[in-house]
Amino acid sequence: MSDLFDQSGADSTAPRPLADRLRPRALSEVIGQQQVLGPDAPLGVMLASGSLSSLILWGPPGVGKTTIARLLADETDLDFVQISAIFTGVADLKKVFEAAKQRRRAGMGTLLFVDEIHRFNKAQQDGFLPHMEDGTILLVGATTENPSFELNAALLSRAQVLVLERLGDGDLDLLLSRAETELDRKLPLTDAARTTLKDMADGDGRALLNLVEQVAAWRTEGDLSPEQLSTRLMRRAAKYDKSGEEHYNLISALHKSVRGSDPDAALYWLARMLQGGEDPRFLARRITRMAVEDIGLADPQAQGICLEAWQIYERLGSPEGELALAQAVVYLALAPKSNATYVAYKGAMALARQTGSAMPPKHILNAPTGMMKDQGYGAGYAYDHDAEDGFSGQNYFPDNVPRPDLFQPVERGFERDLKKRVEYFAKLRAKRAGD
Repeated sequence: MSDLFDQSGADSTAPRPLADRLRPRALSEVIGQQQVLGPDAPLGVMLASGSLSSLILWGPPGVGKTTIARLLADETDLDFVQISAIFTGVADLKKVFEAAKQRRRAGMGTLLFVDEIHRFNKAQQDGFLPHMEDGTILLVGATTENPSFELNAALLSRAQVLVLERLGDGDLDLLLSRAETELDRKLPLTDAARTTLKDMADGDGRALLNLVEQVAAWRTEGDLSPEQLSTRLMRRAAKYDKSGEEHYNLISALHKSVRGSDPDAALYWLARMLQGGEDPRFLARRITRMAVEDIGLADPQAQGICLEAWQIYERLGSPEGELALAQAVVYLALAPKSNATYVAYKGAMALARQTGSAMPPKHILNAPTGMMKDQGYGAGYAYDHDAEDGFSGQNYFPDNVPRPDLFQPVERGFERDLKKRVEYFAKLRAKRAGD
C-alpha cells in the first residue's frame, strides 16, 4: 500500500514510538468505538455486506480515526493513500486523483484518507465529488470539528458521518495493560497514580501512550503517588475551542444546568469554560441572559445579582472577579424558575408580525390638532386613575385584534403574586365589559 503525501516524516532508524508499536493490526484489536465497529454498528454492517461507502470520521484527537481508516483499506483490499488538508494544495490533489485513476485502470481501488478534512475550503471539497461518484476513490475523511458546520452539503450527502468517542476509563485501562505487556514491565505507579495518569490523558489514547513512555523512562524507587506523578508530568490541557463547537456545547451545558436547578453541575461547567480560557465577560453576559430567560419575574432580584456580578468582575478582574460570577450562577440555579415573560414576549412578536400595521384604537390616541379630534382621536378615553379601583378595563389592542392571553405567570416565586394580579384585573375587566 502507498502512503503518498504522508507527512509523518518517520525515521526508520529511530526507535518506534510506543503508539506506533501498539497500533492495531485488525479492526478487532481497536480499543473502544464499538458504537461504530460492533457487528450491528454501521461499519460492522458495511463490512459484513461488502458495501463500504465513503465516510467522515468525526471525533476528538487520539481515538483511532487514522488507524480505523488504514484497517478499512486492509479489510477491503484497497490501496491506502493518506493526505492532510493542512499540507495539501490543489496541485497535490490533482496528482492524487490522477494516481487513483491509473490504479483503477489497473483494477486496483483507492481508499483516500484525508486528515483534517475540514481545513479544505468549499471549492476544494467540491473537487472530491466527481471522483467519489465515479468510484475512483473511496473517501474517508477525519475531522475534530462538527461536519454539519465545516463540510458542505454536497460532500455530506455522499458520505456517512460516523461519530467516534473519547476513550472511556475501561478503554484506557486496556490500553495501559497492552503498553505494559509491550514494555515487558509494570509501570511504577500506585493504583491512585494510574487513575491520575488516565485523567491526564483526557480520553486521548495517543496522549496516554506518550505519557506512559515518559513514566517508563524514569528510574524510581517504589511506586509513585499521584502527587509525585503530577510534579513530574504536566496535565494535558482539556480540549476547548473558544470559537468552535466546544464553546457552544459547554455554554449550553451551563445554561441547562442552571435551568435544571443544579448548582453543582452549573459550577462545574462554569469552571470548565474558565479553565479553557473562555472570556469571563462572555460568561457574565450569558449568565445575565439566563436570569432574564429562565428566572424572569419569579425572582426579580436575579437580574440585579447578575449585573452586580458582572460589575464586580469588571472592577476586580481575574481570578478574584470570577468568584462573583460563580455566586451568580449558584443563585440562578437555586432561584424559582419561570419563562412566562420569555414565552409572552415571543408570542407578542409573533402577533405583531401577524397583525402588521394595525392601528391602535382611536380612544387611546392623542389629539393635538383639531382635525385629529374631528377624526375621533382620544374620544371616549377613560383616565384610569379616575376609575373605580384605578382600573378602567378599556381595550388597548387594535379594534380588529382579539385580546390574547400572552403573559401567563407560574405558581412559583414572586410570580405567584403576579398571577393573582393578572386574575384580579381579568375579573375587573370582565365586570367592566358587563356593566
